[in-house]
Amino acid sequence: MSLIDNIIRPDVRALSAYHVPDSSGFVKLDAMENPYPLPPALREELGRHLAEVALNRYPVPSYTALKTAICARFGVPAGFDVVLGNGSDELISIISIACAKPGAKVLAPVPGFVMYAMSAQFAGLEFVGVPLKPDFTLDLDAMLDAIAEHRPSIVYLAYPNNPTGTLYDADAIEQIIRAVGESGIVVSDEAYQPFAPSSWMPRLAQFDNLVVMRTVSKLGLAGIRLGYMAASQALLDQFDKVRPPYNVNVLTEAAAQFVLRHTDVLELQAQALRDQRARLADALAALPEIMVFPSAANFLLIRVQSAHIDAQNVFDKLLERKVLIKNVGKMHPLLKNCLRVTVGTPDENRQFLDALKASLVQ
Repeated sequence: MSLIDNIIRPDVRALSAYHVPDSSGFVKLDAMENPYPLPPALREELGRHLAEVALNRYPVPSYTALKTAICARFGVPAGFDVVLGNGSDELISIISIACAKPGAKVLAPVPGFVMYAMSAQFAGLEFVGVPLKPDFTLDLDAMLDAIAEHRPSIVYLAYPNNPTGTLYDADAIEQIIRAVGESGIVVSDEAYQPFAPSSWMPRLAQFDNLVVMRTVSKLGLAGIRLGYMAASQALLDQFDKVRPPYNVNVLTEAAAQFVLRHTDVLELQAQALRDQRARLADALAALPEIMVFPSAANFLLIRVQSAHIDAQNVFDKLLERKVLIKNVGKMHPLLKNCLRVTVGTPDENRQFLDALKASLVQ
């Protein structure tokens, strides 16, 4: 046996690394990023602010000032605190590690965010996926049956969901939270909250087993990698025990504190993207070969419904025209012939629509 065979877990050897395609020279609409940079004056001020950061010192691991600013700016209820992570991915990993008792299970609707299952696997937890309905809404009966059968320690509900953009029914989510009860936690993953009409953050005090997780990535700060989760103090105390002590670097901390003083700029950008989402959805719906699914996020899921071309063909033709989106068709059977496109600037959306129309021609 080789060194790798001897030391690496078989399930890890069987995996492929997370692939991020090179986007140089492309209209980049594959990663749900905010396409708008900070205004020039703010960028200059941020540069001066970052120049004063003591790079030779470790971060202060309590992050008290940053957490206070997050709670104030993002509507965390009074009396609740947050735990910070290097993006949502690390928060998911923290939750998995903290809950990885022997025999524990993680449950989530599928198709959904791939890191729920991957993080569960890495922590030695069993992942149970419950298929959505064909219209990508929750199958509440199937979810409740799975909860009764598996008694999961963690239930993830992306609100709205990735890659579908669906905003699940609030009454159904409440039934799920109550069904899980004291046997587990329910994580409302609100990565796309700036683009959605509702949130579970204001209802934290109603449910001891509810965790609300967010990121500043989709708001326009993907490059600094900062996520936060709010829950009861009893839960946060346990999660904090497995959080690496210096998991948020000083440049991220300083940049976030600066930008949080200018959230009005980010909110205007989010409004612009919500407006563009509606315009792009209408334009796509006018194409007979395209089905557009409702979205409460900063992306749209579309299905190619043509007799002479499929989603892979369209994806390849878009690449030839230097437009990069995401082919999600192989992620799950329900996503057959589906593509996911990030809502961009008006010019980016126009370039995508022009390339798409050209790609649909036989």
